Amino acid sequence: MRRLLPFVMAILMPFLQHSQTKYESITSEKLGETRQLKIQLPRNYNENQKKRYPVMIVLDGDYLFEPVAGMVDYYSYWEEMPEMIVVGINQGGIRMEDTSYGENNFLPAEKGARFFEFIGMELLASLDQKYRTTSFRVITGHDFTSNFINYYLMKENPLFKGYINLSPDLAPETANRVTSSLKSAESKKWYYLATATNDIPGLKENILSFDNQLKTVENELVEYKFDNFQNATHYSLVGKAIPSALEDMFKTFGPINKKDYNEILLQTSISPTQYLIDKYNSINELYGVKKQVRLNDFLAIYNAIEKTKNWQDYKDLYKIAYENYPGTMLGTFFEARYEEETGNPKKAMRIYQNAYGQQKIAFLDTDFMLERAEAIKKDFGY
Repeated sequence: MRRLLPFVMAILMPFLQHSQTKYESITSEKLGETRQLKIQLPRNYNENQKKRYPVMIVLDGDYLFEPVAGMVDYYSYWEEMPEMIVVGINQGGIRMEDTSYGENNFLPAEKGARFFEFIGMELLASLDQKYRTTSFRVITGHDFTSNFINYYLMKENPLFKGYINLSPDLAPETANRVTSSLKSAESKKWYYLATATNDIPGLKENILSFDNQLKTVENELVEYKFDNFQNATHYSLVGKAIPSALEDMFKTFGPINKKDYNEILLQTSISPTQYLIDKYNSINELYGVKKQVRLNDFLAIYNAIEKTKNWQDYKDLYKIAYENYPGTMLGTFFEARYEEETGNPKKAMRIYQNAYGQQKIAFLDTDFMLERAEAIKKDFGY
């Protein structure tokens, strides 16, 4: 880990410098003490006063916060995942007490029970009150703290929707209880599990057995991913697992990729525009994020319509474009293409001409739009 983290942090440092990291204290009645937090706010948090953000809770914040926060900032910068509020709980020297469980039922006991309630009843409530949060929450832990995060999944109404387990030191019955919880889950859950070929032998053996159990879960509401990293250790796997977990958890959020375009959008039985609508509705429903449709996603749909000749799809597409990019030529172009290909060339010509004075966007500018209008005028002699 000592060799890997400097390399990882060298990559992420420019992103951490642009994000807003705060150091706060929270006094807990449950614990009877004050705990130290690290909080990374999204880059434009203060400017976007109406925007709300999902929350990532990171246990072992004294060493795990920076790699998680850096990767969240990196992936959200490239719009591969939503911006998130990342909160690290420092546990240096007390992580064993925080994650303690009973020897009879193997559930949080003594300080472990109080720490469990601190997160669920005090910390999350405090964050919701102080910051603009959504109900989409993810929790991350490593070995002892990774085992601990699973106790939230065992509740009837889990507080977290995503669980990132980095080489968990599993308590007895945890594997059975988690498997049962995921099988009976009635709302969307994301579960990530990682080990490595050079992980601590006892942990790796239990994790591999746990993975075999989780593979029996047949629940459409559960997204499960497992990684067994080659030649990584108990510590170095962290640098590989975090991006893998984020990529899988937020794959629906990412832009339309080449695989989606070739295997889905170019199928003539598929409505490209409906695919776009469903994709952004899913982003809103899954992650609690109202996201503007990416310009590149509009262009992917445009190219698919041109190739498949699903001209009727332009009708809904231009309405979405007007809503997402008002004042630009995008909606105007799609509307003109709709009229042009559905038998109304004169109307299309006038719509192209209406683009004069609108903002240019992508490949669309005044010259391009007026040339389209002139081409129609010449072809039909208007």
